[in-house]
Amino acid sequence: MIKPEVLFDESHCEQCACGNGLDFSFSFAFQPIVDAENKTVFAYEALVRGTNGEGAMSILSRVNEQNRYSFDQICRVKAVKLAAKLDMQTMLSINFMPNAVYKAEYCIRTTLAAAKTYNFDTRKIIFELIEAEDLTSVEHLTDIIAAYQNMGFQTAIDDFGAGYSRYNIMMASPPDLLKLDMTLVRDIDKEPNKQAVVSGIITMMRRLGGRIVAEGVETREEYFWFRSQGIALYQGYLFAKPGFECLPEPVFPD
Repeated sequence: MIKPEVLFDESHCEQCACGNGLDFSFSFAFQPIVDAENKTVFAYEALVRGTNGEGAMSILSRVNEQNRYSFDQICRVKAVKLAAKLDMQTMLSINFMPNAVYKAEYCIRTTLAAAKTYNFDTRKIIFELIEAEDLTSVEHLTDIIAAYQNMGFQTAIDDFGAGYSRYNIMMASPPDLLKLDMTLVRDIDKEPNKQAVVSGIITMMRRLGGRIVAEGVETREEYFWFRSQGIALYQGYLFAKPGFECLPEPVFPD
C-alpha cells in the first residue's frame, strides 16, 4: 500500500514538466479521437513533437535504455500540464512505454501528482500502450493493464495488427480500447480479405466488453465501411490533423 502523502508528493512535478533529467526538450500535438454517433470529441491523443513542432521521430530517436524511464515520466507530466493549460474537457490519451514501467503502482505516482498539481481529473486519463514495443514479458504488460484499470484509468492498445498482435494479452487482461493499425484501415472498403480479418477483431473486442477505435481513417469510404459495422470511435486526417500545442476541432463527413 502506497501512503497518500507519498502518492501525491508534487515536489517533482515542475521539474518533470521542465524536462529535467533529459538532454533534449519536447512538446506535444493533440489529435482528436471522435465519437461519430454523437459527433463529439471522445478524447485527444497527446503526440510527442519537437519544441517547434518537429515530427515524433526527432524526439523518439533520442530515447534509449538509459533515459527511457525519465522520458516516460516526463511525458506524462508534460502532457497533463499542457492538457490542463488548454482546458481540455475530454479524455486525454497518453502513450506509455511498458519497458519503462517497473511497477505500475509506483510509476503512476508522478502522473497522479501532476494531475493534482495542474488540477486535471485523473478519471479523464487513458493510458495507451505502444503496441509495437517488443516486450520480454507479456505477464508484465497484463499486470500493468490490470493495475491501471483497478486504479480507475482506461487503457488502450495502439496500432493493433502491426508488428506484435498480442492475442495472449487480450485473453489475460483486455484493454478498454483497441486501436486498429492504419494498415488494417487503409482501403478496407475495397479489400474483402481485410474486411474479414477486421470483422473478426471487432467481434472479439465486443465479446470482451471493449471498444474499437479505427485509427488513420483518411477517406469517406473507409469511414462509411466502419460505420456499417457499428464502429463509433475514429481518429485520422478525415476528421482532423494533429494540432501543435492546441486542440483542433474535428470535421464530420456527411
